[in-house]
Amino acid sequence: MALRFHARDVSGFKFLFSLAIMYGLMSLLVHSVLYMKFIQPLGIDAPLDRFSEARAIEHVRVLSHEIDGRQEGRPGLREAARYIKAQLETLKERAGSNIRIVVEENVVGGSFNMMFLGHSISLGYRNHTNIVMRLSSIDSQDTDSSVLLNAHFDSPLGSPGAGDCGSCVASLLEIARLTIDSGWVPPRPIILLFNGAEEVFLLGAHGFMRTHKWRDSIGAVINVEASGTGGPDLVCQSGPGSWPSFVYAQSAIYPMAHSGAQDVFPVIPGDTDYRMFSQDYGNIPGLDIIFLLGGYYYHTSYDTVDRLLPGSMQARGDNLYSAVKAFAESPKLKNALERESFGISDDYNDERAVFFDYLTWFMIFYSRRVAVVLHSIPIAIFLIMPFFLRLNCGLCCCFSTFYDFVKGMILHATGMMLAIIFPVLFSILRLLFSSYAMNWYANPYLAFMMFIPISLIGLLIPRIVCHLFPLSQDASVLKTSKEMLSDEARFWGAFGFYASLTLAYLVAGLSGGFLTFCTSASMLLAWISFYLSIMFYGHQSVRSTVFYVIPLIPCLTYSVYFGGFLLQFLIEKMGMMGAVPPPYGYYIPDIVVASAVGVVTGWCVGPLLPICSEWLARSSILQFFLHLSVIALALSSRFFPYSTDAPKRVVFQHTFLTADANQVVDSSYDFSVVDSNSLPFLFKYAPEVAKELHIGPEFSFDTANMSSQQTFMALFPVSFLFSRSLKFPARSDEILKRYRHFPHLYTYKPQMMSSDGSRRVYLELSLGSLEEVWVAVLNITGPLSSWSFADNKLPVPETAEGGPPSYICRLTGASHENWTFWLEASNSGDIRVDVAVLDQVLVDEAKKLKGIFPVWADVTAGSSFLSSYIF
Repeated sequence: MALRFHARDVSGFKFLFSLAIMYGLMSLLVHSVLYMKFIQPLGIDAPLDRFSEARAIEHVRVLSHEIDGRQEGRPGLREAARYIKAQLETLKERAGSNIRIVVEENVVGGSFNMMFLGHSISLGYRNHTNIVMRLSSIDSQDTDSSVLLNAHFDSPLGSPGAGDCGSCVASLLEIARLTIDSGWVPPRPIILLFNGAEEVFLLGAHGFMRTHKWRDSIGAVINVEASGTGGPDLVCQSGPGSWPSFVYAQSAIYPMAHSGAQDVFPVIPGDTDYRMFSQDYGNIPGLDIIFLLGGYYYHTSYDTVDRLLPGSMQARGDNLYSAVKAFAESPKLKNALERESFGISDDYNDERAVFFDYLTWFMIFYSRRVAVVLHSIPIAIFLIMPFFLRLNCGLCCCFSTFYDFVKGMILHATGMMLAIIFPVLFSILRLLFSSYAMNWYANPYLAFMMFIPISLIGLLIPRIVCHLFPLSQDASVLKTSKEMLSDEARFWGAFGFYASLTLAYLVAGLSGGFLTFCTSASMLLAWISFYLSIMFYGHQSVRSTVFYVIPLIPCLTYSVYFGGFLLQFLIEKMGMMGAVPPPYGYYIPDIVVASAVGVVTGWCVGPLLPICSEWLARSSILQFFLHLSVIALALSSRFFPYSTDAPKRVVFQHTFLTADANQVVDSSYDFSVVDSNSLPFLFKYAPEVAKELHIGPEFSFDTANMSSQQTFMALFPVSFLFSRSLKFPARSDEILKRYRHFPHLYTYKPQMMSSDGSRRVYLELSLGSLEEVWVAVLNITGPLSSWSFADNKLPVPETAEGGPPSYICRLTGASHENWTFWLEASNSGDIRVDVAVLDQVLVDEAKKLKGIFPVWADVTAGSSFLSSYIF
């Protein structure tokens, strides 16, 4: 049977096709911006007074490929420190006589308590290396206020660390070269800190802030980090105060920053060195600048130099150099002593300034005080407009108009909610018929194909259901058409929705209200344009609708820019957000991505609906969207979630339960994953691994041996991201041949008893003959009242799996030295100490097992030695 379309259906599809082209062009522009297509990286032969990406990448190549591993405990970390220091010494030798350069190597150690990933932990560390370079004028003093640039040169377990954070170190090395070769003499000292212990919980930065002679001279800090391999080098955190972001806004060549990131960053698992400088120990004004795309490779073996996004380091370098010069010349740069006297200044207290870049072309900045006024205007206009429009018709008519506006707001809010609910329901439906989740992970466009059409249905359904808007106003009295009054009510209702969100952001003290404020302001311009156009074309003319759309294009482009970036970042991070136990854990990533796509779709399309839904809210168009959704659902089932460009993260631990210094009680292979596709999925699609582990086709969690949380204690608190880990038997003869002694704990002098019944136990931890120790973790339970760590202060006790309260301490540093410490108990009750030591060396059998995993799985592997003691 032939399909028959009404004339307005044809016009609706033409209008929809035009919108698709418009959003397609916006998406192409946004893709070019996000992936730095508009930046031409400078080559190795670039002028010496310009930052060169190619020169910086040569440093990345050495650090990530020529040096074999920069993890704590491995020789490559020390080799990287020597390379960095040698590069700085070479620069020092060729510097002019008008600049003073100091290069130092500092070995730091200490102990402190902190909250990390929501868990309380104590950290003890020693023999971590920092390399420091200070560039200043000849007559500068050590106390002169200075600018600190920080980057870490250690890398995470199992990763070459090209992006995280070889790219950061290389950027700072090129900045140092540029400063010297350009002949620029900083008016204030510039300190470059290359710290060697960030991945082991920010220890290098802590050591610098607690012990270095220049720590109190620092007036501003720029922390350079990477959560991926390129893309926008976003200012994710700034402060204390607003002036660091203001300086950045004035100086950045390709500004990439928005204050809304500061609302989100605290809830994202993880931390950066910025915390040590600007929050925990220094209270230093500064910026935290992070590569955010390419997160597929973050903390994996695929974080190699060839994965760096071209143009990203060029943009970072140009921005950094310009920002450093601006900070060094800023009159607001104050050292620690000066900041104490300037603490009451508005420049230091304005924590919630609003700033955002527009496609990296320019940046808008205004203070919190201005935001209070500016962001209150939309809601004021919404409340005043009914009286402004109907004042001549009487007060009753004004309230009827306001009532219609409120109904329009409810209608728009309903559409926005359905735009989220429909994709979520659709994602759940898909998973009921699919054998695995996250099919969009390696192919992000699938998420857009599956969820955008169904989200649009949710947006348009309220408009169809309430096709004739229920007016409280009397059209005959107002001498206008019901259609015009309906359009008016829908528009001002949508405007009121965004105005209310802007006010909510403001009242909550958040900084992301500029998003909805810009939408509100753009809608006002669009309404004025539409209102003028209907005088010539009529309110039901496509031309009038086009005049409504045109003023919205800049705002919609920004929405696509911000929303597209947010979705890509979220999709990439879903591979490492942790595994929640089934049945709910299986659905969570798809629900999160579906709801995020719904939010972004509503945000990007919502401002059009009050007027454009006249052409789009037709049953034929909704059927078209539904067919697209069903087709996308069918196609998506054919796509595998992972690839070499989007690997699945697998944790493989060869676990040894030891007793004394040379006895292995038990040995096992323990596996875990950090996303919703569980280990049975892994073994199903990795048959060689299943065969090696003697896993049959009937394998299930019900029949397998489960690994406890305690098994992965060496990875605390990251281990809380694991769920339903599995244990398989393993041989221990190879490890007995390799190592003469295993880690063990013993008393090195008699315990001391006090008159109040407390006792002090003196302990020594030997790491045995292990070769590449990454960390040793102590889990202490019992009547503990004090210890020798963290200035004798206990952290908040942890409880796990219903066990007793325990105190966790991570120890890092040179493995050839023993750790000595004391524990104090409040009574004669037993103190239990569980010890976990993670060594990065694998025996041949474990190496073989790791090697047969498919290329789409990235395996982080290590050997863990567990032992328990009672004192």
